[in-house]
Amino acid sequence: MKKTVLFCAMLAAGGAVAVDRAALPGDSTLPSSPEALAKLAALAENDAPYQVEDFFTLPEVSDYQISPDGKHLSWRKRNEQGKRDIWLRDVASGEEHLFISEGEDVIRGYGWINDDHIIFMQDKGGDENYHIYAIGLNEKTPRDLTPFDGVRAMINNILKDDKEHIIIEMNKDNRQLFEPYRLNVTNGELEKRYENPASDEPIGSFTFDKDGNLRLIARVVNGQDADLYYKIDGDFKKIKHVPFGETFGVIGFDEHSDNPDDAYVVSNEESDKAAIYRYDLKANKVIEKIFNDETYDAGHVSVSRKRGYELDAIYYNGAKPHTIAKSATFTRWMDDLQKQLGEDNEINIIDSDDDESKLIVLVASDREPGSYYLYDTASQELQALTQLFPHLKREDMAAMTPIEFTSRDGMTLHGYFSRPPTAKDGEAVPVVVIVHGGPQGVRDSWGFDPQVQLFTSHGYGVLQVNFRISGGYGKAFFNAGLGQVGRKTMDDVEDGVAYIIAKGWADRKRIAIYGGSHGGFAVLRGLIKTPDLYACGVDYVGVSNLYTFMQTIPPYWESVRKMLYTIWYDPTDPAQQAIMNEISPLQNAAKISKPLFVVQGANDPRVNINEADQIVKNLRKRGVDVPYMVKYDEGHGFAKEPNRLDMQRTMMGFLHQCLSADDKQQ
Repeated sequence: MKKTVLFCAMLAAGGAVAVDRAALPGDSTLPSSPEALAKLAALAENDAPYQVEDFFTLPEVSDYQISPDGKHLSWRKRNEQGKRDIWLRDVASGEEHLFISEGEDVIRGYGWINDDHIIFMQDKGGDENYHIYAIGLNEKTPRDLTPFDGVRAMINNILKDDKEHIIIEMNKDNRQLFEPYRLNVTNGELEKRYENPASDEPIGSFTFDKDGNLRLIARVVNGQDADLYYKIDGDFKKIKHVPFGETFGVIGFDEHSDNPDDAYVVSNEESDKAAIYRYDLKANKVIEKIFNDETYDAGHVSVSRKRGYELDAIYYNGAKPHTIAKSATFTRWMDDLQKQLGEDNEINIIDSDDDESKLIVLVASDREPGSYYLYDTASQELQALTQLFPHLKREDMAAMTPIEFTSRDGMTLHGYFSRPPTAKDGEAVPVVVIVHGGPQGVRDSWGFDPQVQLFTSHGYGVLQVNFRISGGYGKAFFNAGLGQVGRKTMDDVEDGVAYIIAKGWADRKRIAIYGGSHGGFAVLRGLIKTPDLYACGVDYVGVSNLYTFMQTIPPYWESVRKMLYTIWYDPTDPAQQAIMNEISPLQNAAKISKPLFVVQGANDPRVNINEADQIVKNLRKRGVDVPYMVKYDEGHGFAKEPNRLDMQRTMMGFLHQCLSADDKQQ
């Protein structure tokens, strides 16, 4: 099985920081006082079986990985300050010790590069300008391998066959464009592998093979489409034009094939739902289709580096996640794991050593936060490593039920409804509608969600709708949402609410709406578009003014600005300006009549703090009391434990106030 190191934004702990208010981003006079927010949070104090701390205090131990030689286990461990340090254990001796202290800034992700080096990523206060650090087993201090201010570094390829180098991308020479570098993790040497000068068709992505050779580039055309250039006989030659709204992506080269031009690709060029193919890039033709589903887009594949890059499994996200075993070895592992762990759980092999003698296995479900195991493939012995949130009784957790319904214009929609376990049969319960971010290509998925479980443990049902433009449901579904954000996308959410009301699941008088990023925009838009539908809303790092949002995007979004306009609206087009004026929350804030709680990270590079400031200032000028929480050491969402706990406590108090059956509370 190919060992993949995931460098993703991971929730981590942190503490309060001292700040000079005169130098703070945004209008520092606007945030509510700590006393006012504490008073609001106190309203949530009740005898519910679980409280905010039960779900949003970070797990004591999590994120297990194994070194390539199988000699060391690593994991994240919460310390007394609410930070998540990295610890090591010698597998043979059992000795373990603290390896990396997290410090003030959040470690966003980490992984093994070779037998004795770990790398990790950090930014400053949520600004998303990630730095890549490395540390050897015999070193005491991590080394910043990308010590460039205001530069965003990202992992492109781990190069498992090269024990010293990785491929990264940085916008060091031009903040708007990324270029690939070969980085030596032991001595920090950088070698630029390809120039990406400013042009009308800049390069948007680089694809390298396992040996670190650049094989494919994708140029951004017209600010949103892609032209693919494949290296043939030493030169990059155009092989394909991919319009925005279609998919053709190289998952990885098929190193198991005798033909070096063969690759695994995911594509919906010839179908509505994306399928996985083996594809000859030089000949520019399909070799064979290896997977497709009639309802959902295909996802990705895993291969075995030890077994000559044999195809192990195919993955896709349906109503629930699916893993399709392909190789005999992977099938044998999964069959045994299902016998030992149960077929009802989602079983994921998340890591392995190079010779596949030891696997890290994570077991989870909608009611199971996760349990880690070390699996010996020879003896089939399964060793429990840790259980996330052991204090949560699994039988107390809410089931996440997939739902399907029809929109007002005849489109099939999917989503999830989670019912409080304490609700009586036939009881209509208060509901929190959670609207996902993005909005494009993102979706809600089945699994354990601390936010959902917190809400349901306090007696609230939770509705999640994958509205048109969400990912995973095919090309037509995605494209149906382009230029419809805040209009038909909101219709879909409203139709979901109507569905659960018709089912008798929801108390129509006690429905709240909550979301982050695009979801925050949807909260504001929902309170304006359908003021009688929602009792209140919580806007978390949300867009309030479509015009200023598009004026303050990160520099590295500039090359795809046209794509942003296609997803949302084009402010340079008079016809679309009229639509923007109709749906942009700030321009229609006078229609907001229901209680609103606004939450923002001051260093947010995607949704500038001015978005939150504007809506709060506007409403307060009209005499509307808007509680407003700002954290000055956070960005696009809260990553530090104290901030997350503070936000969740305050939100629960706010929701209790507006969803309570007690008229005095409301």
